[in-house]
Amino acid sequence: MVGRLDAQPPAGEDVAVPTRRARLTLAAASLLLVGVTGCSTSPAAGPSSAPSTAATSAASASSPLATVDLVVPADLTGAPLDEPRTVQAPKGWTVSVFARVDAARLLAWTPDGRLLVSRPKAGEVDVISPAASDPQASPVAETLLSGLDQPHGLAFHDGRLYVAQSDRVDAYTYADGRASDPQPVVTGLPDAKSPDLRGAYAHALKSVAVGEDGAVYVSVGSTGNISAEDRDADPQRATILRVPPGGGKAEVFARGVRNGTGLAVAPDGEVWTAVNNRDNIEYPYDRDFDGDGRSDQGDLLPAYVGDHPLEPFAHLTQGRDLGWPYCNPDPDVEPGVPGTALDYSDRPFVRDVETNADGSKLDCSTLAPVEQGMGAHSAPLGLSFTSGAGLPAPYGAGALVGVHGSWNRTPPRAPEVSFFSYANGRMGDQQTILTGFQSADGDRWGRPVAAVQGPDGDVYVSDDAAGAIYRMTPPA
Repeated sequence: MVGRLDAQPPAGEDVAVPTRRARLTLAAASLLLVGVTGCSTSPAAGPSSAPSTAATSAASASSPLATVDLVVPADLTGAPLDEPRTVQAPKGWTVSVFARVDAARLLAWTPDGRLLVSRPKAGEVDVISPAASDPQASPVAETLLSGLDQPHGLAFHDGRLYVAQSDRVDAYTYADGRASDPQPVVTGLPDAKSPDLRGAYAHALKSVAVGEDGAVYVSVGSTGNISAEDRDADPQRATILRVPPGGGKAEVFARGVRNGTGLAVAPDGEVWTAVNNRDNIEYPYDRDFDGDGRSDQGDLLPAYVGDHPLEPFAHLTQGRDLGWPYCNPDPDVEPGVPGTALDYSDRPFVRDVETNADGSKLDCSTLAPVEQGMGAHSAPLGLSFTSGAGLPAPYGAGALVGVHGSWNRTPPRAPEVSFFSYANGRMGDQQTILTGFQSADGDRWGRPVAAVQGPDGDVYVSDDAAGAIYRMTPPA
């Protein structure tokens, strides 16, 4: 699930990539999945015109992108990079293949300048180091840890490496490209092996982040799309857990977080999550949406599901509730109106008509608006913050999000790497800084997962579909 729907421009043509706060005009009779929800009483019946059709796009407020050739070293060719590929990146930047790592997921830089890559399917964490014999040769990927259970999240703090497996988080001593002496931080996390789940667990992969004070934050995804029982489970699912500095019992830090795979601590110490939100939302209003003259409340309308609910990018504080599965953040400027403009900043929640029809499960009006968001079904995965001054102008300091792209939307949201400026505790609008992995017909050759800024200032991007790590280098 990802956030861009535009057809790719001709080779060499500059394209201005929109921010998501810019209000989008929806025109889509051919969208296959679209949705929104309501938190207050249903409004009076609105216009009954059929939804218009078109891909979502927005007026750009970001730096223009240019189509560039993906540079592939001769020793790193192999499908799908065995034929020429182009991507869109900021003007003047180059994009090259840094390493090939099968099913590469989340990334973390070590204190000694190596790049770690998690590989849940293989049960491994790999370490990518410069080739010792030839500085000009491609870096070497070696196994750092093996035999793990779906290792995913990676984080460093005070020289310790934190690795999140499907059912636990451990802290390792790290030095000179080696990890040893694992110490449990939290165990017994729910996964498919949990007796009460009997193998039915859709979001087993965990992410981990560590605050400057040593507090450890762990994402625990929901069992399924709308498994409300997660909110009462022990340990509670669809949460971000917190282990206090120095260790102790993991407690719920934030709840109603369907699948907060994107999890990071900002330079100012604040915790942020980028969330994969629910699918197949029912139309919540007692009005005609599709133009057939009858109320569509409770109906599953493709032209609604495709844009609802938005994917939250939220600031987490102790006790925050992101509403799932009873309340949904709504991008509609005019709630429930076909063709309304969409806005992804400071968005309110609306009641989920399928799970919370009368509002008795949760009063959505009490929930704080979501600070930022992405288009429905974008599937944000890896989240990181830039270091120091951040990226070169016009970007600066901010957050990087790997957007995986939709699996269930027509037209599909395209994979990309997004940048959000961040200053004084405020998250700016979404800007695309890398895209071009999807053709106009929806076929893909790559899917970014995570992006991190390296010690050299370049941006490194993992792609689990192409089995690659890309290096984005700004102009000198």
